[in-house]
Amino acid sequence: MRTVPTWVDKVQDRDKVEQCIYDLCFNPDGTQLVVAAGQRVLVYDTIDGALIQPLKGHKDVVYCVCYARDGKRFASGSADKSVIIWTSKLEGVLKYTHNDAIQCLAYNPVSHHLASCALSDFAYWSAEQKAVQKYKSNSRINACAWTNDGQYLALGLGNGVVSIRNKNGEEKGKIERPGGSQSPIWALAWSPSKEDNYDILCVGDWGQTLSFYTMGGKLVGKERPLGYDPLCVNYFNKGEYLLIGGSNKACTLMTRDGIKLGTVGEEQSSWVWCCAVRPDSSFVAVGCQDGTIAYYQLVFSTVHGLYRERYAFRENMTDVIIQHLLTDQKVRIKCRDLIKKIAIYKHRLAVQLPERAVIYELYSGDSTSMHYRVRDKINQKLDCNLLVICTNHLVLCQEKRLQSLTFAGVKEREWLMESPIRYIKVVGGPPGREGLLLGLKNGQVWKIYLDNAFPVNLLKLQSAIRCLDLSASRQKLAVVDENNQLLVYNLRTQELLFQEANANSVAWNTYCEEMLCFSGNNTLCIKASNFPVHQQKLTGFVVGLCGSKVFCLRVATMSTIEVPLSTPMYQYLEKKMFREAYEVACLGVTAGDWEALGHAALDGLNLEVAKESFRRVKNIQYVELILDFEDRRRRGEKDDEVFLADVLAYRCKFKEAARLYQRVAQEQKALNMYMDLRMFDLAQEFLGSVDNIDRKTIIRKKAEWARNNNEPRAAAEMYLSAGDTQRAIEIIGENGWVEKLVDVGRRLDKADQEAIALVATHLRRLEQLTYATEMFRKLGDEKSVVQLYVEAKEWKEAFVLAEKHPEYKDLVYVPYAKWLAENDKFVDAQKAFHKAGRPEEAFHVLQELTHNAVNEARFQDASYYYWILARQCLDIASQNAERQQEMIAKFYEHEKYASIYYAYDTIQRYLEHTRSQLTLL
Repeated sequence: MRTVPTWVDKVQDRDKVEQCIYDLCFNPDGTQLVVAAGQRVLVYDTIDGALIQPLKGHKDVVYCVCYARDGKRFASGSADKSVIIWTSKLEGVLKYTHNDAIQCLAYNPVSHHLASCALSDFAYWSAEQKAVQKYKSNSRINACAWTNDGQYLALGLGNGVVSIRNKNGEEKGKIERPGGSQSPIWALAWSPSKEDNYDILCVGDWGQTLSFYTMGGKLVGKERPLGYDPLCVNYFNKGEYLLIGGSNKACTLMTRDGIKLGTVGEEQSSWVWCCAVRPDSSFVAVGCQDGTIAYYQLVFSTVHGLYRERYAFRENMTDVIIQHLLTDQKVRIKCRDLIKKIAIYKHRLAVQLPERAVIYELYSGDSTSMHYRVRDKINQKLDCNLLVICTNHLVLCQEKRLQSLTFAGVKEREWLMESPIRYIKVVGGPPGREGLLLGLKNGQVWKIYLDNAFPVNLLKLQSAIRCLDLSASRQKLAVVDENNQLLVYNLRTQELLFQEANANSVAWNTYCEEMLCFSGNNTLCIKASNFPVHQQKLTGFVVGLCGSKVFCLRVATMSTIEVPLSTPMYQYLEKKMFREAYEVACLGVTAGDWEALGHAALDGLNLEVAKESFRRVKNIQYVELILDFEDRRRRGEKDDEVFLADVLAYRCKFKEAARLYQRVAQEQKALNMYMDLRMFDLAQEFLGSVDNIDRKTIIRKKAEWARNNNEPRAAAEMYLSAGDTQRAIEIIGENGWVEKLVDVGRRLDKADQEAIALVATHLRRLEQLTYATEMFRKLGDEKSVVQLYVEAKEWKEAFVLAEKHPEYKDLVYVPYAKWLAENDKFVDAQKAFHKAGRPEEAFHVLQELTHNAVNEARFQDASYYYWILARQCLDIASQNAERQQEMIAKFYEHEKYASIYYAYDTIQRYLEHTRSQLTLL
């Protein structure tokens, strides 16, 4: 921390008597400072310390001032027992009095009501109420403070008690400090930090102790001995720091836990009665017993360390935050003491505190682990301006001197340089033997090893070194000098490879030997090999380049920025350096860049790079093409131009592909390409050049395309013209074009029986009996004609054909008999079966008739059917000697059933008649 004096004023009256500054406060926007000085209230401009206006109205010393959070009013309290309310325009609008001198004031942060405290009582005032309600106190009131939510007021009393009051003046709790009246409370402040889960009250008493309490009176953390009497305490706006002024004649900066960090400005010549922090800034105002008003700016320097993707920095002066810049994981280490220096290297972390240094290490070897634990402590006060840690050593830099310490604090080695050391970088090496690069003020660059007492001079520049970095292979050194010049050297040859202007920091890419980046003039520059620099806007200092991620430090914030490395990749592509372009692309480019790299590598016949590039973007089509070409190469095909023609075809550059095919005598490939693309007119250009390919082949392909594109009529005509009659008939039949089918069938030669049969089959399916008959007769297939009539139930024509062709009688009468049976004409069906020479089936039909008649109680019909069955049994017996005895037995059986059912029919009708008569009665 550094303190910069902005302005100072010393208040005296007309007689040159010093006026004690008992209190001061800022308006909410920080543009004005209100000061209690003697009997006046002074208002200053905070920018230059000019006195805006002295306010008169009090008749005695002004002890306190307070500004409302809304910025509309402020108040002053005096020993004349009065409180004056002033507007933001510096006009007094109201005055009210207490019974004693006013000691302190506090505006409610929410309701903007004013709490005014005199020696023996306190009161609440609001603009809405004319009356001022006062409440008695059993002890002297020295300090007061509202909670952040405005619900409770803490009163610091002279008997060592803190009284917690609500807005009705009732005591809701109290905190008693040890020592009682020997430890009067003179300073109170509630923490505004949003990180706290509960309200924390900071209490300063004249027992020379600083302590922290909850609302319930529970002590939080440790009591902090001060060694002086505190007179005021104030938090920074976000609660990260405390300001304490007192009898030690200084304003002290502390952490929120009460750990001393330093002194604001130089020690004053009298007591510091008041101090305040300007809202939302790091400016501090201090008021003293001798009338001094001092206005300072606090500059919190950045204390940090970086190793590759791990960044460690100081927060709130006493905490270390380790941030993984790639995963954005963060971990906090609470040191509870002022952190002076931080160094990080691989799995080691060093933190320098005022009286000791603490060494941490990663708990596990995982590259993403963030769990650190204490490894060693060096209980020595270390004095250095630069701190570096290695695997087993701590390295201290004191201007020209460099010392190597073990983690036990033992000095192992020391180096003395010719000039002050401006920059140190650990460049790695075996544990205990790491190498360090040193950049000196006189422009020299040295390299030292921890196990070697003799440094090695690498370079000598004309101006001081500001920053340097070593490439991954340790062959190239990049240096930024005091003149903002970037110079890159080859360490083996000492040759200056290139230089660039306007650079303030530089970093080599961790994963790419030939790439570095540097920043300057709010610009980020990326340079690959000897190609021109690529620039983009960037505010801050570049401190690292890991793949495509740039680590940029802006004031005290480290950010990770993703930068596409497209430009360096295309620079390599222009030079046909495909392998280098691929390595750059692996660090981070867009999908479109990968496609471009793949195509460029294809054109250059670098199949491995092309294949890997297309795999990155999952372009399976080109990956399969490359695999096919590699397979063809293994089989002995060596013509690369054929492959390039295939590539052109894949890119839809068909004319260029055809010309290349033709140049290498591969017209067949060109013809196939155009035919696959349905570019039949272009395909005809290659007909004369390709053997075994005629016009009909192209027409067939064209017909297939028309059929697939739902143009069946055109496809059928094309097939007919190509002589592919059967395919044409299939299309015509599928679409039900009867006239076209008949026309094709009539034009067919009788020898083309398959095609005629196909026409007849489609006409038969379409139920065109006449035309189908014509086609079948053209084939001479009378059997199919008979089947047509049977299928159409045209029985007369079928009977005529059966008479002409007795061999087909079975084809006619059996279906006819089945049709009769299906239509309940069983007797006729039986006769038909007999005509067809199927007596068994006729007999079976009669049995079914008989069974149905019995089940339906038609006994007379059943008798008749049994009588016919008996006669048929006699017929079968006379025709079949083997079954003669069986049939005669069945004859008697069926004749008996015929007589029984005939007789029972009479009985059944009588019973039904009698039953119906009884129902009527």
